[in-house]
Amino acid sequence: MDDGRIGFRIGSSLLPLRLENVVFAAGERRIIDGVSFDVHAGLRCMIVGPNGAGKSVLLRLCHGLLRPTAGTIRWNAPESPGGPRHQAMVFQRPVMLRRSALANVIYALKVAKVLPEQRKQRALEALHKVGLQALAASPARVLSGGEQQRLALARIWALKPEVLFLDEPTANLDPGATHEIEKVIDAMHAGGTKIVMVTHNLGQARRLGDEILFLHRGRLIERTPAARFFRHPQSAEAARFLEGELPW
Repeated sequence: MDDGRIGFRIGSSLLPLRLENVVFAAGERRIIDGVSFDVHAGLRCMIVGPNGAGKSVLLRLCHGLLRPTAGTIRWNAPESPGGPRHQAMVFQRPVMLRRSALANVIYALKVAKVLPEQRKQRALEALHKVGLQALAASPARVLSGGEQQRLALARIWALKPEVLFLDEPTANLDPGATHEIEKVIDAMHAGGTKIVMVTHNLGQARRLGDEILFLHRGRLIERTPAARFFRHPQSAEAARFLEGELPW
């Protein structure tokens, strides 16, 4: 049950999410190498680092798309198999079904086993929240890249998740579309959804981030408040990254 607020859940919270000495290897290469941290409710968490640092792999491990080679990943209150999902992920290039924008959101609600009589109204509300209500009847696959990403967020918003993982959701979008996506992310955070996001855009990390996780070569080098990270990075690797000396 929920009371209409994003992130509200009867019973125990999913959070904190705890990672302990997590390793993910491909052959002999450790893409994630002994990472440990907790994810708590509240602060918007931005994951940054150079190319090949393991950012997207770490996000997929947290979401459950990948299983660690070693170490543990535990939710405070794991989701029940076959039950409602309380955490979700949006990718850089979302998959659009061959149907209208409205039908895309309704289908997500159907998969989540929302009662049929509630689906259309919840879908319309979600489209309104992301500014796509006028395009509800438009085929999803003819929408612009920015509109498709907002539709992907609407599908998630309609489900009222407690935690949302975002993997570079504005990559390859123009500044106007990026601004619209950031507004939606801010609104979801304000509604109570925990935001954990990978971004290569340091300006975006400043705008959206409350705390920064800095990865380098599969290791968590720094975890610090965003303002402190950008003013006074604590590691030589982070300082070099901010100065543009490490490849993005």
